[in-house]
Amino acid sequence: MRAEDEAVALYDACGQEIGVAPRGVVYRDGLWHASSAVLVRSGDGARVYLHRRAPDKLIFPGRYDCWAGGVLGPGEAPDAGAARELDEELGVRGVPLRARERVPYDDGTLRCHLFTYEVRWDGPLRHQPEEVVWGSWVTLAELRARLDDPQRWPFVPDGRVAVERWLAARA
Repeated sequence: MRAEDEAVALYDACGQEIGVAPRGVVYRDGLWHASSAVLVRSGDGARVYLHRRAPDKLIFPGRYDCWAGGVLGPGEAPDAGAARELDEELGVRGVPLRARERVPYDDGTLRCHLFTYEVRWDGPLRHQPEEVVWGSWVTLAELRARLDDPQRWPFVPDGRVAVERWLAARA
């Protein structure tokens, strides 16, 4: 199945699931949908795993992100989507997810509810090549510096908003 044909759960602006549409239609028409987003931190909390998306992704190809995640399927609970995506993208499984917040994102083109989570992990990471082409642990100071340099480090826009909120909550 092509990525644009995958069934995606539609949401309303308040964050409630209301239907289903193909991923390509969701992106083309700017329909509200939901994604899981998992921030992977080192066991001591001092570092975050930053990665670069594959160059052939349907949206935001080649951009940087520090959230492992993806769209929720019809009837898929955010917790289940977060665990699935964390396993698929980075090979991390069996770790407790700590729910953070739902971050609504609407730039007029992309409308998404990000259900954010955090995990602590010091084990091995395995990139799914169709999703992730590079990754590295960065300190929180390095993450802030990269967010401040969008020319060299273009981030996924909704992921940028979510991580800036996360960083601001830590200040």
